[in-house]
Amino acid sequence: MLMSLTASHKNASFDLLEQLSSQVDATSVLARVTEATPAVKGSILVSTCNRFELYVDVDDQHPDALARALGSATDAIAEHCDVSAESLSSTWHVTTEQDTAEHLFSVASGLESVVVGEGEIAGQVRRSLERARGAGTTTSDLERLFQHASKTSRGVKNRTPLGQAGRSIVRLALELAASRITTWSTARVLLVGTGAYAGASLAALRDRGVTDVSVYSASGRGAKFAASHGIPHIEPDGLHTAIASSDVIITCTVSEDYVLDAELLQRARIEFALAHSKAHVHEALHRDETPGCPVNHDAYQLVIDLGLPRNVDPDVGGVYGVELLDLETIRIHAPLDELQATDTARAIVRTAARNFTRAGAEESLAPAVVALRRRAHALLDEEIARVQPGDPDGTAAAALRHMMGRLLHKPTSRARAFASTGEHDRYLDALSVLFDLDVAIDVDAAGDDPAAQTSA
Repeated sequence: MLMSLTASHKNASFDLLEQLSSQVDATSVLARVTEATPAVKGSILVSTCNRFELYVDVDDQHPDALARALGSATDAIAEHCDVSAESLSSTWHVTTEQDTAEHLFSVASGLESVVVGEGEIAGQVRRSLERARGAGTTTSDLERLFQHASKTSRGVKNRTPLGQAGRSIVRLALELAASRITTWSTARVLLVGTGAYAGASLAALRDRGVTDVSVYSASGRGAKFAASHGIPHIEPDGLHTAIASSDVIITCTVSEDYVLDAELLQRARIEFALAHSKAHVHEALHRDETPGCPVNHDAYQLVIDLGLPRNVDPDVGGVYGVELLDLETIRIHAPLDELQATDTARAIVRTAARNFTRAGAEESLAPAVVALRRRAHALLDEEIARVQPGDPDGTAAAALRHMMGRLLHKPTSRARAFASTGEHDRYLDALSVLFDLDVAIDVDAAGDDPAAQTSA
């Protein structure tokens, strides 16, 4: 049985999401969750800047399997991420079975994002599956679930305008900044970091006509990023100058520490002013202490923090002439479900989830059908052997095989019908009564040897 535990921008505080994201080591979390109880067969973690979701394959052969899996997973994550289990339990949005499929398919299609239709999430979902494979915590059902999620997201993208019309978080941030930056073509921009949003940020800036973009990275990857994108690389000794002279600073790193705070920004301004023989040092330090002081356009800077955990100390927003946009602010201003394609996309997702669940149900009765066919063909072989001495041309044997094929057609096709309506027990009861055939439909075990799950 599949289950999902979700904390996202829709039901969790930004602080909780930040704490979960800053502490998470996917491999370690998956190992803890999967090893916590026999009720959990496998797990996959989807962790992004706006969501923390655990997908669990629950072994419902265990008593109270769902409750045990939920409690153990919550405790394991709480301990690993240093948050209270109570806060997680009160936050989780929990789904099972078809609802889990529909939720993941919606997530992968960008329907649950801060900005509906964002394109980054599909790749993040695929990478989550790859990480779980590396950690050895996937199962056949989880693999099937995530592969169908990717297929569904492609279907939504190809069959609706959602993928083209949907705006990423980066583009929304720039739209929110458009009233502040009147002429993007002359704006000087500093990218701090080479993380997931760095490339998207650069593309969005270029779409707006920005040509003066440089990159800095404390990780040492800045030079490679700069070379591959054809932009200047800022060395450490040039960072202060770049900070002070930029109109826009965009941070997008995976650093757990602040890469920019008020002290660093003010120090950069002082050094820059001194280096250029300007007499604005005192003003740069103290005018922000004067409430309502009009902003000198020359001193205006926009700082966009796309990091989670935060890359920028909130005290930067108190520096004179600085406006800070972080993910929390962007989320508040994000338009919800503004795209006409949303309803069509959700219909595609619902249909895909139903088909996924129906296919899984049909597969769960497959061992019973195989067992029935084996029993029938064993009886058929016995009858053919009995009539063979008096059937030199095989006419009787052919007739017996034809008759058995017709007899098996109805119970085989009915298995699919019973499975699609969730009436597995009725089908299994009929096999037991009519054929004295008892089948335990454990998919994982039966997949290896259906006959091993059958008793007469």
